Amino acid sequence: QVQLVESGGGLVQPGGSLRLSCAASTNIFSIYFLTWYRQAPGKERELVASITSGGSTNYADSVKGRFTISRDNAKKTVYLQMNSLKPEDTAVYYCNLAGGYWGQGTQVTVSS
Repeated sequence: QVQLVESGGGLVQPGGSLRLSCAASTNIFSIYFLTWYRQAPGKERELVASITSGGSTNYADSVKGRFTISRDNAKKTVYLQMNSLKPEDTAVYYCNLAGGYWGQGTQVTVSS
């Protein structure tokens, strides 16, 4: 059973930055496809960014140029650097490993 623990969420003003982290318990972290999703109140969960085992990345159009996904296989951690945050980025952010494992989520609130 793989466990994922997210951290780094919080309250930030528009235009600010946050970095989310997701630490995994698996020892074969490096082979996995990793994804960040988010879910805003009253909306469906949506894909934000993904990264392959080889480091190739993909982003939702709404976050391209503002968010960066990265991974540190030695630390078994995936990151989401979020810059130029907007109120519409407010959501609970979840990491996902290989499509099957989810973290508990971390709240991001962008408000003045």
